[in-house]
This record gives sequence, structure tokens and C-alpha cells, in this order.
Amino acid sequence: MLYPSIDSLMDKLDSKYTLVTVSAKRAREMKEDVRRGALIEKPHSFKPVGVALEEIVHDYLQFERNEK
Repeated sequence: MLYPSIDSLMDKLDSKYTLVTVSAKRAREMKEDVRRGALIEKPHSFKPVGVALEEIVHDYLQFERNEK
């Protein structure tokens, strides 16, 4: 079973598109800049995308949509 589950991630964000965008942007930040390491003490995943998903499920990353 994958951690975190898609159901727990969808409770945090409004769509799968938002989930992919936020996690990809954060993973890219971690990969390009070593000083921007994981916000979680001991992540389960070793890959940047997995760590970004864990940060979302633990409320370290959030997304707020600006409506005009």
C-alpha cells in the first residue's frame, strides 16, 4: 500500500491537478536547492515527490486558490 494514500491527499487539496502541481513544484525545490530539505523529520520516502506528498498530508504544504 502506498503512503500517503490518494484519499488522504484529496482531503487536503481540491483536485488531482492541484495535487500534482503543488507536489511537483515542492519536489523541484528540494532537488534543485539542497538547503531546502524535507520539512518532515523522518519521511517514509526517499524520493522528492514522495516527500512532498508526505508534507502535504501532514499540513506542511497548503494551497489556496485565489478567486477573482
